[in-house]
Amino acid sequence: MLVWINGPFGGGKTQTAHELHRRLPGSVVCDPEQVGFGLHRMLPRALRGDFQDLPAWRQGVFEVLDLALTRHEGTVLVPMTVIDPGYFRETVGRLRERGHDVRHFALLAERETVLRRLRERGFGRAVRLVAGKEAPLRRETFAVSRLDLCLERLVDPEFAEHIHTDRIGTARVADRIAASTGLTLTPNTDGPVRGRLRRAWTGAKHIRFV
Repeated sequence: MLVWINGPFGGGKTQTAHELHRRLPGSVVCDPEQVGFGLHRMLPRALRGDFQDLPAWRQGVFEVLDLALTRHEGTVLVPMTVIDPGYFRETVGRLRERGHDVRHFALLAERETVLRRLRERGFGRAVRLVAGKEAPLRRETFAVSRLDLCLERLVDPEFAEHIHTDRIGTARVADRIAASTGLTLTPNTDGPVRGRLRRAWTGAKHIRFV
């Protein structure tokens, strides 16, 4: 089974994928951003737009995930924002046509909730500490510029199943996904402090220097 976790940038996709991975033995996280970053590094900086617009990205993601699903016995977890219906069909749709069991979830939240999360993660938090809480998000500029479009597109039925995350934490989001897919997670034994530290470490590991 492949569990694709969609949502706006800053919506909790990566945290949810790693929470599922932590509590789901045999699972693996396959991050399609890595394909995009590799393509960007091959291009002159002036040509680096949205890597999803490159046919090579969509084809590469399909081929890598097809291979993972074919050769790996455990659940494949994919945290990736995809809001273009055509690109969605070229990735999620083609994997389903190939005969794979692909479950898709879109993590949704109110605009202000997502903006707060963006400010609290990675470089956003560092900027606030240095320049004050009203400082621009800088590193998150792309995420903010795409936020309204993400929220508008992802409510469409094509991007179901929807999970609203404003009032539930990462562990409960993972529980919701597991219940919907029939996956059995190990119990969540994290207390509040340990959970915050674990999420902070996950966020730090995914700061991108590209």
